[in-house]
Amino acid sequence: MPLEIVTVPCLKDNYAYLVRGPDGICLIDAPEAGPIIAALESRGWHLDTILITHHHHDHVGGVEELRAKYGCEVMGPKAEEARLPRLDLALVDGDAGGEGAAYTVALAVPGHTLGHLAYHFPNAGAVFTADSLMALGCGRIFEGTAPMMWHSLQRLAALPPETLVYSGHEYTAGNAKFALTIEPGNPALISRAERVAASRARGEPTVPSLLSEELATNPFLRAGRAEVKAAIGMAGATDAESFAEIRRRKDAF
Repeated sequence: MPLEIVTVPCLKDNYAYLVRGPDGICLIDAPEAGPIIAALESRGWHLDTILITHHHHDHVGGVEELRAKYGCEVMGPKAEEARLPRLDLALVDGDAGGEGAAYTVALAVPGHTLGHLAYHFPNAGAVFTADSLMALGCGRIFEGTAPMMWHSLQRLAALPPETLVYSGHEYTAGNAKFALTIEPGNPALISRAERVAASRARGEPTVPSLLSEELATNPFLRAGRAEVKAAIGMAGATDAESFAEIRRRKDAF
């Protein structure tokens, strides 16, 4: 049984994801309960599990209402357990479970927060990255360091290039505008920015994205490339230093 993945827009620009597989239905993050309940009820689904990526309120605000309604299990990063709704199972890097296409591996991707997890479904070719790797971007570094975030992004970049990346926000149009300030002559980026603008004009989400496309266009994944370092005047810098400069520029963009 292949996965069925439903994108649920929440709050102003968040995404939650319902994942229906052979062993039930799980939810990746719970920004708010209402849209998630509506998506479940319209399909006649019952929620079995919530997987939390990190402790920020715009990713956990709906957890308790959903738990009360469905009696679902709640799982999330052990490193942030004290800052999360009550966990039925606290997860660490490499923890895995599920069957078939729903087999899931927790990946530690600290930087945005210190305990941030991504959830990789290797048999289904999908990874849920929340505020670590994002479409044409990455999350702000609120708790970690630039080298830490760079290492996390490299872990995600090493997944198979055909992996679909389901990130946590609709930030892609703004990310595209910034990316063009780093690589204005990148033809793949120019083409992608045009497609993103057209999708948003139609009100369509820009996630998921292919990891191969992120590798070709996302300046944060490309920070180690010689042409990118040259473009930002850091030809002799380490990869992490180049990444830190790009992140600094995006924070001020």
